Amino acid sequence: MPTAAKLFSAITFAFVAYLAAHLYAEGMPDGRPVGWLREISALIGLICGWWIMGSFASRPNGRIEAMATGVRTSFTIVILVLITFAIVEMLGQSMSGRYDGPMEAVLSVFELALRMGQRMVTPEIISVLLLGGLFGGAVGHWAGRNWR
Repeated sequence: MPTAAKLFSAITFAFVAYLAAHLYAEGMPDGRPVGWLREISALIGLICGWWIMGSFASRPNGRIEAMATGVRTSFTIVILVLITFAIVEMLGQSMSGRYDGPMEAVLSVFELALRMGQRMVTPEIISVLLLGGLFGGAVGHWAGRNWR
């Protein structure tokens, strides 16, 4: 059921995911295509904000718990974005015949996600995710408390 808390949380976490993806894209090596990185990240942020943070914020909880759930939502977004883009990368590599079998391709998803995740560990991206999660949790809590 749509609520104000879900709407505000979805919009906030879509923005957080977009901003983190933008910072990630700026740090990528030159010549590496970014493609739909920002938009897909924002879509995943929108979905996680709606389902994870929005559902939590719709219940009567404390602000600290809501902010902690916001941080959890941020890091869930990171995991889902990494897995999504690792799968896309693996599919691209498998079409060019890089893998000997399907099991090698499936296992490479985790290797690719780890490699992408290592490039994400910068102070700017971590700050955006932490502060955005705290802010998103507070916004969701505020919306859930004011509009029931």
